[in-house]
Amino acid sequence: MIGNPSFYSVIIGTELLNGRREDGHFAFLNSELVKRGWEHKASFIVKDDKDLLQSVYELIKKDSDSIMLSFGGIGSTPDDFTREIASFAFTSVFPQRHKDAEKIIIERLGERAYPHPIKMADIPRGSKLIANPINNMPGFQLFDRFFFLPGFPQMAHPMIIKILDEFYPKNIEKYSCSFIAHCSEATLIDIMERLPKELELSCLPTFGKDKRETEIYLSHTDSEFLKLHCDAFKDKLREFKIEMSIL
Repeated sequence: MIGNPSFYSVIIGTELLNGRREDGHFAFLNSELVKRGWEHKASFIVKDDKDLLQSVYELIKKDSDSIMLSFGGIGSTPDDFTREIASFAFTSVFPQRHKDAEKIIIERLGERAYPHPIKMADIPRGSKLIANPINNMPGFQLFDRFFFLPGFPQMAHPMIIKILDEFYPKNIEKYSCSFIAHCSEATLIDIMERLPKELELSCLPTFGKDKRETEIYLSHTDSEFLKLHCDAFKDKLREFKIEMSIL
């Protein structure tokens, strides 16, 4: 288990980008991450393009703390090339036939496994299978970090829960404080720049016809450290005679 994981999702499908289908993965995965105290570092929706997908995978691989969940493209139709690209990107060799996956497919489909569905057993070398509770056709994962799941939400969602429960059930608890400063975000830049880098900061301005407000969110795993800097921020607002509302 990586101590400070960076979670990525890759959602593959031209049909999502041209409006033929709506994505059913991001909101569910994001909710499950937040529920456990985690959050996305990035999410990609990509068309069925081999070069683009390989570039995205290699970008994620460069992050030594990356955890990736990839959705779609693990079937046996001509546009299902996730298995191939994952092999090149993460193992630098061609896929190989996974005997357990082959057995599952044959048991499920019998003679119908040939000539095409059996290709779903050709996955990156060293892969472990991920059980699919809906139709038994497995996903696969590499290094307990890179997880490849079906594009169908009804299959992928229970698999997401199983993955997170097994590998990343709960983050260290974070504490937070938030308040609204009744001023523009530009007014607060000098204060924000003095905050310690390890303190998580979010600044959300709101523009109205007659007012400007900025919501400040601060978070850290050390409650006393957080309180010290949250109180200091509020003291600066009082010093500059900036009104605030506590959330």
